[in-house]
Amino acid sequence: MPVVAIATESAVYEKVISNVEEVKARGGRIILLATEGDERARGLTEDVLFLPHVPEFLSPSVNVVPLQLLAYHIAILRGCDVDQPRNLAKSVTVE
Repeated sequence: MPVVAIATESAVYEKVISNVEEVKARGGRIILLATEGDERARGLTEDVLFLPHVPEFLSPSVNVVPLQLLAYHIAILRGCDVDQPRNLAKSVTVE
């Protein structure tokens, strides 16, 4: 089972790394987002997306771009219609 983890520099970095190590010990496939230059993250998995170092409060803005691209490409591989997702009209028009 693939697991996507965000292990950029933050207050919870050590906890995230610990969780990633648990997943690895159980044979899970890890896709990791990490801050560039993080050698510890490189040693955990081959599938690492390195992001630039930014202040912690800007981290969500930087992290969301590769995550959305990953979701987009997975949807395409699964054969989902990314231009007209199911139930979009319901979620947009219901108040």
